[in-house]
Amino acid sequence: MIFRSWTKENAIMDKDGIHATRLYDLPEGQIMHLRLSAGAGLKPHKTPVNVAFYILEGEATVEIGNESVDFPADTIIESPRDIPHSIYNNSEQDVRLLVIKMPKP
Repeated sequence: MIFRSWTKENAIMDKDGIHATRLYDLPEGQIMHLRLSAGAGLKPHKTPVNVAFYILEGEATVEIGNESVDFPADTIIESPRDIPHSIYNNSEQDVRLLVIKMPKP
């Protein structure tokens, strides 16, 4: 059995209100845990694979292409490959989410 906790893994990013840890990283996929502080966000970017965002805590603003929607916890959002996407925390509390990429880019 293999297990990990985002609280015990080394951060791959911890700046500008974004704390990111890699929870799963094999050729068939990658799962990242992100914690966004109030006002923090990832700038628009593209990925060569489909991405799913699963909101664990808080409310996140997700932009995919021309759409921008606020999503509460316990929501999964699909983002197609090669389409610009970004995610922001416009609230006063932390947002925690999983970023799932399959296959690993």
